[in-house]
Amino acid sequence: MSEQEPAKQPKPTQTPAEQPPKPLFDLGQIVGTPGALEALEEAGLHPAILITRHVTGDWGDLEEEDRQANEEALQMGLRLLSSYQLETGQKIWLITEYDRSVTTVLLPSDY
Repeated sequence: MSEQEPAKQPKPTQTPAEQPPKPLFDLGQIVGTPGALEALEEAGLHPAILITRHVTGDWGDLEEEDRQANEEALQMGLRLLSSYQLETGQKIWLITEYDRSVTTVLLPSDY
């Protein structure tokens, strides 16, 4: 009798290095201004894409000083801000309040 080969385990669809990053903070209620939602629609981009980037620490198009402020805000429980330039040229901000009760998707002019 021949010995059977052990069953091969299926390969994971992602290696550990490719696993999506874990959320760094609570988003609270997610709201969007009409202007921001319209800009995202015009760009063909679902808000969830930017929300995922925001909650995983991809702060987008921020200066180094603002990135550092966000890193400190994570530790100290302060407001978090991300900024993303859309392909249409419009800028979208995401702001999570200090108490993590709400995250707002907005245009800078909505602030």
